[in-house]
Amino acid sequence: MSLIIRQIERADRDEWRRLWSAYLQFYDTTLPESVFDAAFGRLTSDDPRFQGRLAVQDDKPVGLVHFLFDESFWQPEGRIYLQDLYADPDARGKGIGRALIEAVYAVADQAGRPSVWWMTQDHNATARQLYDRIGVKTPFIKYNRAG
Repeated sequence: MSLIIRQIERADRDEWRRLWSAYLQFYDTTLPESVFDAAFGRLTSDDPRFQGRLAVQDDKPVGLVHFLFDESFWQPEGRIYLQDLYADPDARGKGIGRALIEAVYAVADQAGRPSVWWMTQDHNATARQLYDRIGVKTPFIKYNRAG
C-alpha cells in the first residue's frame, strides 16, 4: 500500500469534511457549517499561517493534520501548533499518524521553527502511545477563559 502525505487542495473538500467531521465527533464536538467553510477556506488559501495535509493511501484520503504557525515571546523564531490530527479507524496502526506528524516536523524544520507542539485529552490512550514515542509530554495544564 502506498502512502502519500500532501497538501489539502480545493478538490478535497468532501473527503476533508468527512475526516474532520469524524475527528470532531471523537471529541463530542459539532460546529456550524460556517466554521467548516472558514476552516477549509484558510487551508486552501495562500495564507501560509494555516496549513493542512492529507494522508492518502491507495488514492483514498485516510487521515488529516491541521497546523498553524504560532508566534512566541520565548522562541523568537516562532513555533508550529499542530491543532488537529486524525486517521480513519480502519487505517490506524499503519503509521499514518506518525507520517502526518513527521510531515509537520518537516515543514517546521524547513521554516526554521524547530518547536512543534500539540495537546490531547488525557483519555486518548491510543494516540498518546504514539505521542509518547514521537514527542515529549510536558507538565503544563491548559486553561480556558471562564464564562
